[in-house]
Amino acid sequence: MKLTISDRDLLFKPLQTVSGIVERRHTLPILLNVLISIRDGKLALVTTDLEIEVEATSNIPELENQGSLQMTVSVRKLQDILRALPSGSPVELIRSENRLQIVSGKSRFSLQLLPAEDFPRMAKDNERCDASFTLTQQILKKHLQRVSHAMAQQDLRYYLNGTLLLIEDNKLMLVATDTHRLAITSFDLDGQFEKSETIIPRKTVLELIRQLEDSDKPVIVEIYSKKICFHFSDAVLVSKVISGKFIDFRRAIPQTSVFQFDINRLDFLHALQRTAIISSSNDLFRNVHLNITNGKLNISAKNKEQEEAQEEIEIVYSNETIDTSFNIVYLMEVLNNLDSEHIRCSFENMQSAILITLPDDDQFNHVLMPMRE
Repeated sequence: MKLTISDRDLLFKPLQTVSGIVERRHTLPILLNVLISIRDGKLALVTTDLEIEVEATSNIPELENQGSLQMTVSVRKLQDILRALPSGSPVELIRSENRLQIVSGKSRFSLQLLPAEDFPRMAKDNERCDASFTLTQQILKKHLQRVSHAMAQQDLRYYLNGTLLLIEDNKLMLVATDTHRLAITSFDLDGQFEKSETIIPRKTVLELIRQLEDSDKPVIVEIYSKKICFHFSDAVLVSKVISGKFIDFRRAIPQTSVFQFDINRLDFLHALQRTAIISSSNDLFRNVHLNITNGKLNISAKNKEQEEAQEEIEIVYSNETIDTSFNIVYLMEVLNNLDSEHIRCSFENMQSAILITLPDDDQFNHVLMPMRE
């Protein structure tokens, strides 16, 4: 069977969409492959890791008179071959038994195929959809970025290895925590919904951030009891959800702000980045010392060699002096994932966690626990 595609990008772009979830190594060889299907003049590419499934479709004029076809081939090898070919170059795909030949100009490759019937698909049952709503890709991506850095990694408390998607009335709230830090962001939905809690796995969140565009294109979110679906830009991402009860995160949010100041986000971030040069990356705990006094924020860090870095930023503050320390990486991550010009830093007392909010957006809260020196 022979198929000619006039532009390699018609195959390369949807392949890029689905390739992100494929692991470099896997005990099941079929999971290193992409399922390629041609039906009714449409090309569909599918990958899965048994927890997440991504499908991308593409309308290719050359396929209109093409019969049905299914095959699986290595994602990485096919992607690397197409990437190496000149953009816009024609590509021929020739299937012969358990081999796929890829021909473009004077280049020729032969790849092994695995049986399409062995490729695992997520069951498309008739499960009832608990909630469905439409957002812009820009909005969903922005709010996922605000909280994603606070997700736990490989925590035994499995429900922390993801982001909570909480729906209450007409509000959608995203929450992530590793118990050292807590990030919360929310925004309004069009319409009223019953309360629901869904924990989206860490890998799914990071893949969505990679794929979503900074545009007003729509993304349709469908929530089921055991999975969640995202439809966007000729692609569908289906993910299993994490079962379990998320922690009562509201108890961790400080209720009073006795000491507070506003600061330019980029000034603070750049000062921390310079200070981090001295804060050795080999240290288990990379702490930065903050001294907040009248009109000044002093930032300092030392390493095991007793080398030191100091920064000073002018702020509007005239309360008691605060002397505290935080993980410098955690501080930089929250600042790096915001787009506001200024942030507000608040403390309940001189030894408490820092609450980072936005002066122009009361829907964002980030709580970071102090480090004990």
